[in-house]
Amino acid sequence: MTTSTTSLTDRERAVLGKIPAQLLIGGTWRDATGEGTVAVEDPATGLEIGRIADGTEDDARAALDAATAAQPVMASLSPRERSDILQKTSQLLTEHTEELALLMTLELGKPLAESRGEVAYGASFFWWFAGEAVRLAGEYKTSADGKGRTLVQRQPVGPCLFITPWNFPLAMGARKLAPAIAAGCTSIVKPAKLTPLTMLRLAQLLEEAGLPAGGVNVLTGNSARAVTEPLLNDPRLRKLSFTGSTEVGQKLVEQAAPNLLRVSMELGGNAPLIVFDDADLDVAVEGAFMAKMRNGGEACTAANRILVQRGIADAFTEKFVERMAAVKVGRGTDEGVGLGAMVDQDQLDKIAELVDDAVAKGAKVACGGETVGDVGHFYAATVLTDVPDDARLLEEEIFGPVAPIRVFDTEEQGVAEANATEYGLIAYLFTRDLARGHRVASALETGMVGLNRGVISSSDAPFGGIKHSGFGREGGAEGIEEYVDTKYISMPLD
Repeated sequence: MTTSTTSLTDRERAVLGKIPAQLLIGGTWRDATGEGTVAVEDPATGLEIGRIADGTEDDARAALDAATAAQPVMASLSPRERSDILQKTSQLLTEHTEELALLMTLELGKPLAESRGEVAYGASFFWWFAGEAVRLAGEYKTSADGKGRTLVQRQPVGPCLFITPWNFPLAMGARKLAPAIAAGCTSIVKPAKLTPLTMLRLAQLLEEAGLPAGGVNVLTGNSARAVTEPLLNDPRLRKLSFTGSTEVGQKLVEQAAPNLLRVSMELGGNAPLIVFDDADLDVAVEGAFMAKMRNGGEACTAANRILVQRGIADAFTEKFVERMAAVKVGRGTDEGVGLGAMVDQDQLDKIAELVDDAVAKGAKVACGGETVGDVGHFYAATVLTDVPDDARLLEEEIFGPVAPIRVFDTEEQGVAEANATEYGLIAYLFTRDLARGHRVASALETGMVGLNRGVISSSDAPFGGIKHSGFGREGGAEGIEEYVDTKYISMPLD
């Protein structure tokens, strides 16, 4: 592990200095009505790197006032005007890649290379929905009985609330904001208290791109409930989109029910990764590594269970362990680091607890299996073998750099074990048999499948899950449908 710094560099201070410790409401950056602020820390060093406003119930109502007032303005923008704002935002994100990447690394802990990748991924949503804004079509037809005409319109659903997670501070907001703007909706964003700084900077860039005042409002603070509950109880809010745990998602759906809000939920995962005997070994090892270690494993799409067919199990495990053991752990700003800090001590403790539970029940540590260093929240890239059926990490989302390997014999057994979970976000499979690939992909109970690929997220594809992993889609042509109402107008022929 590299040595963590004990102070911020001039470059880091300059980037952090651009972030206001204020709320964005109605196009104005202003202090919260309460007096408190919330510290944001670098998980690699424990240093305080900034403070954010602690929003209140009054601030939430002010944000909804602003979003409601701006809704007619947003709806009246032409498709071309919305497209231009989104295209300009994509361009600005690209131009500010290094600044945004450093900001993300400082508040989340992941390596700079991964943060740069997230900036590109986030920018791609604004680019994609810049095109969708001008392709949002209706319909005009003669009625089936020949006695009239039918006009179908798509109209913005109205003010939206976005609750975003800490693990992808820019991309998760971009996946929601871009289609909302394309459809002509205003929004209120509540970023996670652990990683709010990137969203505040994104809001500044949206303003620079020409988004009307009140088009996006940002509420920060220590308690999500304090600002989201009054919004969910207000009938002026018309849409909720949440990315986070299934447990919180279930509660939010209940809160959204009285006002019959449009709801999108991207929730937890327990992704299986299946390697069949006929897989290309090198492709499978690299794909499994990418599926497991993207974002340090702190991703709902991370491979949570690696299922390997017996004939290839020894060879795969040997190569995969070698790949994982070579990962360099350290502060994300340091050269050559492949695995940064976990976001906080709670997350680190959960990972260690799950590993300890598996080992106590008979699993073997092939590499890693321990915290690293005495400063920051670091855990080694870990592979566990001989993982027993009752290990908690086979049922619970690990959200860290730990890969449990299980061995199966037949295709039917592999698919059955992959599906033996209440979650259904994503699965991965590796095979050189095209027929098997199609067959197994169809049989897997998930909203997404990576076939011979360890990373599949793309702005032009519909991201989302089934079962306890949620509903609704983000990205692709389907993504904008979450933000429009369909109205039809019936007219006589003459």
